Amino acid sequence: MPGNAPSRRFSSRVPTLPIPIGDVWVYWECGNRRDISRVRDISMHGLFIETPKPMIKGASTSLHFLVQDGQIRADAVVRHASAGIGQGLKFTAVNVEDARHLASLVTRLRGLHRERSVS
Repeated sequence: MPGNAPSRRFSSRVPTLPIPIGDVWVYWECGNRRDISRVRDISMHGLFIETPKPMIKGASTSLHFLVQDGQIRADAVVRHASAGIGQGLKFTAVNVEDARHLASLVTRLRGLHRERSVS
């Protein structure tokens, strides 16, 4: 994104950090495909996951996060895909309790990111 152009995102994404402190993984299903991928960044509205073979834009996906913050399940749709890199997903449904755990995860990662930036 050039210079000071404003982001189109509703909320900013926070990057996940390398092992051991901030690595986040997600199990996902899309059609007949099932996989586990590393989350590159995340917000309360979406995330980007690493996968060498991303799904097509508009594909519906079910997510199950593998995190310490509690059970987080979500439905999402593929918003963009980059072959060999991964796919950006927008959340379409997260139940109330899982949304609380998602908020806890994003808050925890944001704090870890700030600590790392200051160090």
